Amino acid sequence: MIRFNKQNFKRVITILMVIALFFSCFAAALQNDSVSTLSKLGSKGNEVRKIQTKLKELGYYKGSVDGIYGIATQKAVRSFQKNCGITADGITGPKTLKYLGLGSSSGSTGGYSSSDINLLAKLIAAEARGESYRGQVAVGAVVLNRVEHASFPDTIAGVIYQRGAFSCVNDNNWYVSPDSNSIKAARDCINGWDPSGGAIYYYNPAKTSNSFMYSRPVITTIGNHVFCK
Repeated sequence: MIRFNKQNFKRVITILMVIALFFSCFAAALQNDSVSTLSKLGSKGNEVRKIQTKLKELGYYKGSVDGIYGIATQKAVRSFQKNCGITADGITGPKTLKYLGLGSSSGSTGGYSSSDINLLAKLIAAEARGESYRGQVAVGAVVLNRVEHASFPDTIAGVIYQRGAFSCVNDNNWYVSPDSNSIKAARDCINGWDPSGGAIYYYNPAKTSNSFMYSRPVITTIGNHVFCK
């Protein structure tokens, strides 16, 4: 028979505290896992509706916005992930949400997050490498002008990853890290500098024969790029 003296009582309390700490850590781990896997096949709710709406805006999803994460939504997510160059698992976790423009915006500048600035700099580096600094800022400004325009997605990520919008997203230039110049250019256009004069399109006449682009009213020409409405 175990005597329940003061020493044994302390040991029991210690054991109970250790057990409680273990289950607390285990619960936290489960909670973190649920946060990192936000929406996937079988999920339902408002979060799924937001994902479907954004994918529909970007041209990846053709189904109804019903808040049900079915096969069609999963395929659309995978297609978007492949286009972005991230793991195409069909699960909308934090990284995919960020690329969709639905993630958190901590560390924001001018209403844009640090990830927005880095993504914009990445686009500038891929599209305007070799252009003058003014030309680089102008390319970034076009992205921001599209964000504000009713005909385009309302986030930087949405504009950049809109299907067919920027060919550089699908070529080797996309994997080159932005340099300090392109990051500075991204910050300058976010802070209001727009050398493009409000353009929502631009093209290089030496590299495109697209009749739609040539039909747009020209605003200005900077370096190799023609900027238009």
